[in-house]
Amino acid sequence: MCKAVRARLRALVCRARAARRDAGMVTSEYAMGIVAAVAFAVVLYKVVTSGQVSEELQGIVKRALDAQM
Repeated sequence: MCKAVRARLRALVCRARAARRDAGMVTSEYAMGIVAAVAFAVVLYKVVTSGQVSEELQGIVKRALDAQM
């Protein structure tokens, strides 16, 4: 029984160590994530500041401010 418990405990420790080695991103993955986030932000900025979308957003804000309570 003691050997079985010891073997199971050893297996759990090995799995925990293996999971710890792969946990987290390396620097290059962080860099790629930042580049992707910036690219998405630029596209979103361009869409929001485009003429038609800007007019629609301004209309929504004006209607909300003119609403009767």
